[in-house]
Formats: sequence, structure tokens, C-alpha cells
Amino acid sequence: MIGGGFMGKAHSNAWLKVNKFFDTDYDVCLKVIVGKKSPLEAFAKRWGYEEVSYDWEETVSRADIDIVDIGTPTFEHMEMAVAAAKAGKHIVCEKPCALTYGQCLKMAKEAKKAGVVTYLNHNYRRVPAVAYAKQLVEDGRLGTIFHWQGAYFQDWIMDPDFPLTWHLQSKYAGGGPLFDLSSHAYDLARFIIGNAQAVTAVNKTFVKERPLPGAGAATFSAGAKDDKAQKAAVDVDDASFAVVEFENGALGSIQTTRFATGRKNYNDFEIYGSKGALKFNFESMNELYFLDATQPQAEQGFRRILCTEGVHPYVSAWWPAGHIIGYEHTFVNGFYDFLQAIAGKGLPLKPDFNDGADIIRFAEAVKLSSEAHRRVLIEEIK
Repeated sequence: MIGGGFMGKAHSNAWLKVNKFFDTDYDVCLKVIVGKKSPLEAFAKRWGYEEVSYDWEETVSRADIDIVDIGTPTFEHMEMAVAAAKAGKHIVCEKPCALTYGQCLKMAKEAKKAGVVTYLNHNYRRVPAVAYAKQLVEDGRLGTIFHWQGAYFQDWIMDPDFPLTWHLQSKYAGGGPLFDLSSHAYDLARFIIGNAQAVTAVNKTFVKERPLPGAGAATFSAGAKDDKAQKAAVDVDDASFAVVEFENGALGSIQTTRFATGRKNYNDFEIYGSKGALKFNFESMNELYFLDATQPQAEQGFRRILCTEGVHPYVSAWWPAGHIIGYEHTFVNGFYDFLQAIAGKGLPLKPDFNDGADIIRFAEAVKLSSEAHRRVLIEEIK
């Protein structure tokens, strides 16, 4: 595991749990936690890693490592993934895949050449309610899809004194919500209804300058406040709104922002078709709302489906009916699929690095549309 922060915890927990709830062909051993500066000994002891390393290059080449899990900032993904692939390791990587479409293609090329399995952790696909929504669409229950409305809203950087962490610098993050949140929102759209064909978009940066980070600054924490801290320019978006034309003829929108007052992790989508409609929001992640327009008009209306029955995707591995699951379970579900793919079981694993490339291609098209003030075809991004 490379990285001992927020994602390091989420991934480590999933590796510990996956064989306790799912049957796989492998026993997972947490061999090495790899980091840079901060001490990792306490992290290793808490999560059960056998060793600590501060040299990721040496670690990924070790013969006793089979899987490399990359939970670092985006700018480090390509170098680490390429090295892992060349060393013949199967790879888990946090989203977004990389800083550019070209970097993602390089990652996918090296993985294909090495014949290794890759998994890009867009974990919201592994929410049972989301996976069930896909089933309903594939079964034709919504008929012809007309509209997709996706929104991913947070509010954690609204304070203008929140520091210029790596998430707010394009050289490290690629973009703001466009790369962080829109990558998730677009992945859900691709998963359920298919790829985009064109976009017309506007990105906005509300806070132009921010103080440089001080002690304790992290992803969701501003750290110690320093009134004398120097400021630097913000060169990523604070919000990204895109009108999306899909290949299947549907028209939709993907809206993401970190300036939605009161929204903490509001990952929401609505789908409207000729025979029905669906609505999902991650803040109530076990629930899916379905309207069946083939029913008599007097009986129509959105009904709540609690997706905790054994017949719903992934649920049979967890708790009895009606017992909800949480955020951390999506990682376990994903790692189960990853291990099954390594064993050659089930469908090809998605999303992989090729999917990651398609997602960043979409993000680059949105960015170009906003900068050029025009409609952009996805195929324009080379």
C-alpha cells in the first residue's frame, strides 16, 4: 500500500475485510505500507502491515509483492503504476487515474503489455443501489433514456483561508472538482447509460488566492491558522458545470462543486426514460427511488427501494435483510471484484486504466469547452 492517508485507511480496511465476507482464491497479506515523510510505524501497527518502507520503487519490485495499491496524490499515479506494471504487479489505483489523458493511456499500455489486472477505484459503482440501478436500465425498465442529471456537491473549501493544499494546484491534482468529483460523477454516468459524445461547459474559480499550507493541513482540514501566511494563486476550478450529450442520444448534465453550502458528500443522479425514472443520492446510499411509468397512472410515483436484500448486488456477503451497509463496504466490494479478476473469474474488471483514460478525456473536454467558450466533441481530445 503506497500512501497512509485517508485512502490508505479506507483501502487497508478493505483488504482486511475482503476475505472475511467474500470467498476468494487468495489469502491477502498486508506486507508493506509505503510512505514518504511522516512516520508510518503507528499506521503499520494499527492496520497490521508487516513492514514499513519509505522507498516505493524498491518495494514495487520485490518478489514477495503481488499487488501494488496506489493511494497517493494524482500527480504520482502514472510513475508508480508504470513501474508496478513493468514489475509484473497487479494494480489498484485511486481516482482520478492521472493528470492527463496521455498519462492514462501510458498506464493502460504498460498494464496491457505486462498482462496485469488494473482496478481504478471509482468505488461508488460498488454501492448495491447503484449496481441495481444499472441492472434496471440494462433490463429495459426505463425504456429509452432521455436524460441523465448528475451532481456531486461538497462545501469543504468555502473558507477563503483554507490553504492551498495539493488538491488546489493543477500540477498535483489536474483540476479541482472537475478531476476530483466530476471523475466520479462521469464514471457513474458511463457505468449506467454510456459514454459522452460532446460537452458544453463552464468552470469557475471563486477564491483566486489562498494561503500556503501550514502545520496540519490535510484533505479536509485547514490545519493551524497563520494570519501571516503568504498567499498564492489558485489555478484549478472551484466548480464545474457541464451539459453533456451522450452517445446513446440522451442529454444530461454533470455539475460538481466544493462551494455547495451544507453539502458534505452529495453524490446524486437522476435518470429519466420513456418507461420510468430513477433517483439516487449517496447520502442515503442504501436507497434507490424508482418510478415505473408502465403502471396505471393513478398508481405511479417514485417508490423507495431499500437495497439491502440478498438479491441486490453484493448484499448477500454482508448482513441480513434491512441491515444497511456504509461507505467503507464499497471498497471491500471493489477489492473482491479485483481478486476475482486476477483469478480469471467473472466479467472483465471495470473501471480499469482504459476507463480512467476515458474519464480524464472527458475532463479535458470540459476544461477546453470552458476555456474556449464552445461545444467540444470528446474525440477532439487526442
